[in-house]
Amino acid sequence: MRRFDAPDGTDLAYRDEGEGRAVLCLPGLTRDSRDFDYLAPHLAGVRLVRLDPRGRGASDRADPSTYTVPHEARDALALLDHLGIDRAAILGTSRGGLLAMTLAVAAPDRLAGACLVDIGPVIAPEGLDAIMGYLGRRPPHATIEEAVAARPAVMRGFEGVPAARWRQEVEKFVVVTEDGLDIPYDPRLRDAVVEAGAQPVPDLWPLFEALPRPLAALRGANSDLLSSEAFAEMRRRRPDMIAAEVAGRGHVPFLDEPESLEVIRAWVSRL
Repeated sequence: MRRFDAPDGTDLAYRDEGEGRAVLCLPGLTRDSRDFDYLAPHLAGVRLVRLDPRGRGASDRADPSTYTVPHEARDALALLDHLGIDRAAILGTSRGGLLAMTLAVAAPDRLAGACLVDIGPVIAPEGLDAIMGYLGRRPPHATIEEAVAARPAVMRGFEGVPAARWRQEVEKFVVVTEDGLDIPYDPRLRDAVVEAGAQPVPDLWPLFEALPRPLAALRGANSDLLSSEAFAEMRRRRPDMIAAEVAGRGHVPFLDEPESLEVIRAWVSRL
């Protein structure tokens, strides 16, 4: 992990590996740079830059009023500035994809392409409800073993996942403390999401349509956040988009599935 200061002084962590076209990886809401651990060994010829968003992973916790998509998009640009990268392609899972759409309008000259993972301009309410069920709350389990056994119920829509992979997920995104298990992010993130949800929902279609080429998108075939109807409309509006559904996966795919690798490699080849 390396570190830099965001414009407001928050200390942020990131990983910078490989050589080639810069691909900035932005993770989901409660996740961090480890979201891309399963994908990284399968990519070659790219410079993979992975950010831990403010308040998550190894980055410092900040004023929760800054846990917003616009503020985190500015953090992403600050990281590119810190590394001297003029343009980068963005690989964004869930909230990371929202950041990509935001940057497509706010800083189009900085984007060299975008790949969205299980996110689009329309977010299904049932998926949001599922997220709010655990967001900012400590796991209700006493041990890692209990958390592993419960993981399939948390990550709904996943089929045929071996126990070893569930353990990897738990060990990455659960913290063991003296008084039980905890979350590896600021629990006040929940307050920020509640506050954002109280505001009018903006029309995200113009942001999606502004995404640069090459454009790619993946959807977990069992996703409760990105509906099949919304995904079909994305493909209709952007026929240039490289796209696939990942069988047996909900929100979000692990990114080392055959369908995921085929789409991401095809996208990288066009950068």
